[in-house]
Amino acid sequence: MMAVELARALRSGATSAIETTEAALRRTHELNPVLNAFALIDAEGARAAARLADEKLAAGIDLGPLHGVPVAVKDLVDMAGLPTSCGSAVSSGAAATEDAEVVRRLRAAGAVIIGKTTLHEFAYGATGDRSVHGASRNPHDPSRMSGGSSGGSAVAVAAGMVFVALGTDTAGSVRVPAALCGVVGLKPAYDDISSVGVYPLAPSLDHVGVFATTTEDALIGYQAVSDRRVDIRSGDLSVGWIPPGSIAVTDPRVEQVTQRLVESAAFSVDVVRGFPKWERRQGLFEIFSTLQGREAFRVHENHLDHNDTDADLIDPEVRERLYAGRSITDQRYAEAGQAREELRVMVDELLAAYDVLALPSVPFVAPTIGERRVSVGGAQLEVRSALLSLTSPWNMTGSPAISVPAGEIDGLPVGVQLVAAAGNEGRLFAAARDIELALAKSRA
Repeated sequence: MMAVELARALRSGATSAIETTEAALRRTHELNPVLNAFALIDAEGARAAARLADEKLAAGIDLGPLHGVPVAVKDLVDMAGLPTSCGSAVSSGAAATEDAEVVRRLRAAGAVIIGKTTLHEFAYGATGDRSVHGASRNPHDPSRMSGGSSGGSAVAVAAGMVFVALGTDTAGSVRVPAALCGVVGLKPAYDDISSVGVYPLAPSLDHVGVFATTTEDALIGYQAVSDRRVDIRSGDLSVGWIPPGSIAVTDPRVEQVTQRLVESAAFSVDVVRGFPKWERRQGLFEIFSTLQGREAFRVHENHLDHNDTDADLIDPEVRERLYAGRSITDQRYAEAGQAREELRVMVDELLAAYDVLALPSVPFVAPTIGERRVSVGGAQLEVRSALLSLTSPWNMTGSPAISVPAGEIDGLPVGVQLVAAAGNEGRLFAAARDIELALAKSRA
């Protein structure tokens, strides 16, 4: 059942928020020992919120489409009275004193928060398998990665534990697990959703995002926690297909599946040649990594250079990446910032020519948990950077982007990524909906 369908059932009296919440808790308790989607299940808080939702509906007070709907938030987001672990032994302990702004908005919308989802430690990883709480696991094959860093939120939605979940996206941390787990993942335009009360990783790149099973539910979740009201604008959409090989090595099967689906939808599609038009020797991901690495080190410097006890508690892989940011000079960071501005100009030019850009979300299907090298087209790739290679450019530009299921390869999900200009979210959601319709038609 979609969130929109549950909303109708709640209002017709076919079910109640407390009944729906109990069902969500049962499913979560059943599946979480296998999939590890949740770091913390707040059964008591969820039941209290569900009872209040039922009381309000009975009194004729309707708070909107998420009223009474079970949701989840990434354990990087403060909820008053609950600890925010950030997936780390360093952060586990004291409870938050206030709700993050996004949590406040979820509560104001009547949503029932089931708990806090597992994440890659400090949100600094795309694999989702480095956390004090253990790896979150792909519902399509629990031996496979969920992706990260917001893997638990993607798993919770994909496994039907909740209808909508919040994550964060600094390099692809919503879109990557959405693609690997077969759900919709939205990274809105930069600062569209408040990050107040959300622990940062790289502040100039961080976005709060939304997971759902459909674009319609993703839109409901997005509008509940942002000030944006989106009018889905249909019509003949112009789409620029970016060959993923122009950015990163990609499994030819992934490229074929996603491009065919885009071309089968009701779009006017052109192939974009020569993106990015870059004369610099350094590539897109190196520029991104310079920005992220410097900012992440500054955020976590207090855990590293001045606190050996904290540093020893951090997963060695995460700690090594954090320390790497210490060597990034002011000059390198400034040069990367200038390169980011040049990229924004290129993307602005493309988005003036096309309503939407399209490319795969991730270059390959979900690797096995713990895998750090993967062979793609004869090339040996480092898993983390490869997972983020097609998503991270749009964090640098701050453009809204969404990953939509595009089918399966070897029984594992594949996602197509759509990118639009800030303010053009109506066309972005229209394109995502058309992709969904095209996939459903191909399966009929």
